[in-house]
Amino acid sequence: MKTIYSILFLLFYCVGFSQAAQLASANRKYEKYSYVDAIEIYEKVAEKGYKSAELFKRLGNAYYFNGGIDKASKWYKDLFDLNEEVEPEYYFRYSQTLKSQGKYDEADKYMSKFYELTNDSRGEKYSKNKDYLKNIEALSGKYTVDEINLNSEYSDFGPAFFGKSLVFSSSRETGAVSSKVNRWTNQNNRDLYIAEMQDSKNFSEAKNFSEEVNTKFNESTPVFTKDGKTMYFTRNNFNDGKKGKDDDKSTLIKIYKAELIEGKWDNIKELPFNSDQYSCAHPSLSDDERTLYFASDMPGGFGNSDIYKVSVNGGSVGTPENLGNSINTEGRETFPFISPDNKTLYFASDGQLGLGGLDIFESKLVNNSFEKPVNLARPINSPMDDFGLIVNKDNVGYFSSNRNGGKGFDDIYAFTICMQRLHGTITDVDTKELLSNSKVELFDENINKISETFSKEEAKYSFNVDCNTKYIIRVSKEDYDTTEQQVTTNKENGETELNIALKRYKFPIEEGTDLAKIFDISIIYFDLDKWNIRPDAAKDLQKIVEVMKQYPDMQVSIRSHTDSRQTHKYNELLSDRRAKSTLEFMVKNGIERERLTAKGFGETELVNNCSDGVPCSEEEHQKNRRSEFIVLKMN
Repeated sequence: MKTIYSILFLLFYCVGFSQAAQLASANRKYEKYSYVDAIEIYEKVAEKGYKSAELFKRLGNAYYFNGGIDKASKWYKDLFDLNEEVEPEYYFRYSQTLKSQGKYDEADKYMSKFYELTNDSRGEKYSKNKDYLKNIEALSGKYTVDEINLNSEYSDFGPAFFGKSLVFSSSRETGAVSSKVNRWTNQNNRDLYIAEMQDSKNFSEAKNFSEEVNTKFNESTPVFTKDGKTMYFTRNNFNDGKKGKDDDKSTLIKIYKAELIEGKWDNIKELPFNSDQYSCAHPSLSDDERTLYFASDMPGGFGNSDIYKVSVNGGSVGTPENLGNSINTEGRETFPFISPDNKTLYFASDGQLGLGGLDIFESKLVNNSFEKPVNLARPINSPMDDFGLIVNKDNVGYFSSNRNGGKGFDDIYAFTICMQRLHGTITDVDTKELLSNSKVELFDENINKISETFSKEEAKYSFNVDCNTKYIIRVSKEDYDTTEQQVTTNKENGETELNIALKRYKFPIEEGTDLAKIFDISIIYFDLDKWNIRPDAAKDLQKIVEVMKQYPDMQVSIRSHTDSRQTHKYNELLSDRRAKSTLEFMVKNGIERERLTAKGFGETELVNNCSDGVPCSEEEHQKNRRSEFIVLKMN
């Protein structure tokens, strides 16, 4: 009996020792990003009935960061089935995998819990936009997506325009340079390939791009200068035939620059902001070729990877600048691309609200700052990873995705932007006279000015705009009321017609006239205790600006008023700030400062009986928070 116990003890000891050794081996591979090898060992251990939070976390992560969303979801589910306390980030990741499977209601439950546990911006975005799926669906249909003949059964992604060709990254087995198998993906390391464009969907046979650029390690995501003589690209940390490693002995990725000299890519050097301790990748070059956008997990960022920009003017390289939390989140922001007109940044993110995995977003560049990102919606985005978008001046572009139905691990898709010609005729509302030389301005729904034109001899105007998008058209002409109309363009390529009729002024403009009343312009309202210009106020202020531009000799007194809440002294100061804020807005929008005066009257000129101590509704109080525009001089 003693011998039996000894044998059983030895058996269980050996099994436990073997299991511990396997886990230790898997952990080493996991920490070196050899996810495929780590998964193989972890799953063997799990098949034998071993359960632990750490095992399920690492299995889920290994699949999650390798595009294996369905299997990641399975292991994250097992993690939560343990009913143990886990880091909040796993609520976010599990939610992402559920979205990728179309389980949006269940995903929302985990995002709600994620929001409860953190002050993370990703949770806050969800909490404030729980109808985000409806909003995304409302934006869908602006693009037409097609398969192309370049894709293989392997990973093909990261296209770039190069003359009349497309250069892209692929793990296919036809490379001229001997490649190693990438233990992260279990595919060959990626090389750059080139294929000539026959049309937007058909290409010649892909060929190795350059033996000088391609190595046995990974190369991807190139971008080229217009003359085709300089390129920036992503490569593993590999210089002079040697791999660079960080403190954990891992080889990360860097951005390199190469020059075309006598038909060969030469003088290949890494950019100076690279480091062995963090990754930099996926460069995109501005149209003037002075600014490089890229992704990095360098210290000081907001999340797993952020988008940066850096000056590369005249061969010198500046200091990288993070694009800030209007773009970056605590998640992954990556694969930036700046549009040919330098007005739109495209990027992939799993931190912004999306359909699942990485979604592609756009952010408009307005007054040197990027606006709130907008999801490109379907069919560009899917529940899986969508990334690496590029587009040319003809609105033909490409992006990468591992969505279901593709040919390989990642595939490249072509797309065209749905465009509308927004056009119409400007007339007099009473006489039907054609009003040529009317100023016509185009704004987005947030009142950001996009373009302007003047109606032609036939009183016609036109703009090239996006499909299925809200716009505001503002028309102004001397002796006529400035008029605005909102329009939503049609959902398919074609035209949207918007004819606008202007009304001639009914009353003469005289000294002492309040422009807000004479032109039926809404009172310029302010929020309680605030003096900043509200979006609705900015819209009406623009009308007054246009009137003053039509009458260049007009001088106006801006008079600002408050409600009766707070002290008299406080209200006098607040109203004065509001008046001056209004003046500065008008100066910024083209009115000479010497034509304006500004003064605050506090609560001395209430328009109703809501004085100190009188109970009034918020709406009644708001009527007293106003600005007036009194004409001082008219020549």
